[in-house]
Amino acid sequence: MTDPKKPVEEEFEEISEVQDDAVIGRALRRSLIVLVVLAVLVGAVVFLVGNLSKQGPEVAIDAQAPQQISSQGDSADRALALPFTDISDEAEVFFLHVNGAYGDKLLPESMGGGAAFFDFDGDGDQDLLLTNGAPWPHRLAPAAPATLALYRNEQNEDGRFFDVTAAVGLDRSFYGTGVAVGDYDNDGDPDVFLTAVGENHLFRNDGGRFAEVTPAAGVAGAPDAWSTSAGFFDYDNDGDLDLFVGNYVQWSKEIDFAVDYRLTGVGRAYGPPVNYAGSHSYLYRNEGDGTFTDVSAAAGIEVSNPATGEPAGKALGLGPIDVDGDGWMDLLVANDTVGNFFFHNQGDGTFTEEGTLYGLAYGRGGEATGAMGVDSGYFRNDGEVGMVIGNFANEMTSVYVSQGDPTIYADEAIAAGIGAPSRTRLTFGLFLFDADLDGRLDLLQANGHLEDEINQVDPSQSYPQPAQLFLNLDREGRSVFAAVPTEATGDLGDPIVGRGAAYADIDGDGDLDVVLTQTGGPPLLLRNNQETGHHWLRVKLQGDPAQGVNRDAIGAWVEVTAGGVTQRRQVMPTKSYQSQVELPVTFGLGENETVESLTVIWPGGTRQEVPVPGVDRVVGVAQGL
Repeated sequence: MTDPKKPVEEEFEEISEVQDDAVIGRALRRSLIVLVVLAVLVGAVVFLVGNLSKQGPEVAIDAQAPQQISSQGDSADRALALPFTDISDEAEVFFLHVNGAYGDKLLPESMGGGAAFFDFDGDGDQDLLLTNGAPWPHRLAPAAPATLALYRNEQNEDGRFFDVTAAVGLDRSFYGTGVAVGDYDNDGDPDVFLTAVGENHLFRNDGGRFAEVTPAAGVAGAPDAWSTSAGFFDYDNDGDLDLFVGNYVQWSKEIDFAVDYRLTGVGRAYGPPVNYAGSHSYLYRNEGDGTFTDVSAAAGIEVSNPATGEPAGKALGLGPIDVDGDGWMDLLVANDTVGNFFFHNQGDGTFTEEGTLYGLAYGRGGEATGAMGVDSGYFRNDGEVGMVIGNFANEMTSVYVSQGDPTIYADEAIAAGIGAPSRTRLTFGLFLFDADLDGRLDLLQANGHLEDEINQVDPSQSYPQPAQLFLNLDREGRSVFAAVPTEATGDLGDPIVGRGAAYADIDGDGDLDVVLTQTGGPPLLLRNNQETGHHWLRVKLQGDPAQGVNRDAIGAWVEVTAGGVTQRRQVMPTKSYQSQVELPVTFGLGENETVESLTVIWPGGTRQEVPVPGVDRVVGVAQGL
């Protein structure tokens, strides 16, 4: 466990020493193993020679070394058809994140903001919302305050996005962090919830214009709270969307200066949150009349440290998923430097926290990690669900995979090919998506350090870091991820101080494009220019509240079978870090030109078979029709 009293630079030195000792230990163990194996082989040869000379003629034995999985070359070749191009300027997304930094190194400045793709005006195009910070209240504010930004997508017309922030009523300035999108009033318009350092904000969408309804809805939260990732989901299956809001640590400028992290030769530093007290997150139940009720304590999502009685959570990432298929949405919460939470929905309005029991709370060595973003999916197409969590520098990305049982998980990061390459990065946003439309979920990670001068104390780290794309390769029926060389990913490989990450098909060509946010910098809007020729199918659902399903169908599962392989996708925009992806789900079909079946499992368990007239198209499905 990390000692909260040690300066950051000593932690780096200790990590380095432990790593060196571990490497030497592994080398010695491997050398001993090799010597033992050689001795056994020599003994076996002597024995065989002696016996063969007595028993008969010489027998030729065809000995072959174990097959090596070499995916790097394959991934590099395939990546040549997978360039991502930054079209931010071309699309006129002229946005600059303001984190308020002025030299005091206040922790929120380092954490950045999120992004959301959603169709706010109902025209079928995925629009883009970017959260923003603000100058600190104790500093002189500029004449033109920083605000969040909403860009209307006109890609199908002239390739541009238009800044409509003021026109739609979202030109608001506060220290924003994350975003959640969902049609909480089931009127057909997606609404927006924004988290912040301080009170949060709910904006109701009225036909393309937004009105703040936070006080009436009752979802502001405490004025001294620091909220991060949030998400709409229907935890009680009553047909409307409830709201979970993750809270990070108890923070103020005074607490920050009392903690006083420092780097040798540099001065004040941001540092990990080990010396900050944790916080309870919020669960709001939608009452169906425009108001929400805080049911956090009654529902069992307020977890306290049994030794101190203080709040235990330090939530940064949120991933709602029904892992056991019982029709009730569960919650994976990524906590920074304390054990992750897994809230198992009991179906009676309550949750039990079972992160440790499921094997999701800690890293491979039983340690709490610096957990950031989170996602989940059936990346093997074999019925086993995987959950990925981005972690701090010198920690591997966690890849928890169910072990034939949706309540038992093991971290398979190393075997999956993600462990070693991810260890060199500090990962915030990450998500699973089919980048090359081959029918297997790939992984993208947004990376960037907290400290702009980190290289002075840890030469292995840098402040801006390139994003990483891991291609999911099929090796004799086994999924193995391969890190694509940064030079083969186009502008995706440009070093940035990455934080949020989201995806959507912004240009209607069937493949998934990406946005990456930075703290204190501009976003990268990246067009996917893959030229694999693979086919695809996109599915957009509409639930029926009269049948107990929210209009967005959040929580529904879609299963597509093509070429004898069944893929599963959950309708769940909440993933990554403080961000939201589009509602439609995309299936890569590879070279398959037909779809054998399309099945929708609506929240609550109702199954609906849907005919598919062809591929390379969007299929709209209304519940029961």
